[in-house]
Amino acid sequence: MFITYLLTKVPQTVSWNTNVAIVMMAANLTAIFIGRFAIKNPGSGPDLPIEKPALWKNYGFPELLATMSFGHILGVGLVLGMANAGLL
Repeated sequence: MFITYLLTKVPQTVSWNTNVAIVMMAANLTAIFIGRFAIKNPGSGPDLPIEKPALWKNYGFPELLATMSFGHILGVGLVLGMANAGLL
């Protein structure tokens, strides 16, 4: 009985649209900006296979994965919170 009740309680989520994409991009860019200055040992792993400006000299593949993972966690929280508040 309890399992059936839990299975019927599926949360309502917002479908993918332009507003959700903008929120996710902003969250990822914010996480990259935060991570660029917050990572203690930058450049210790493999480098990205593209040319970068001098500001991003020590920004490699591990830093990209870490900041983008953090950005997606931020973005999911923002999207779910904004959808629950009725803003999306």
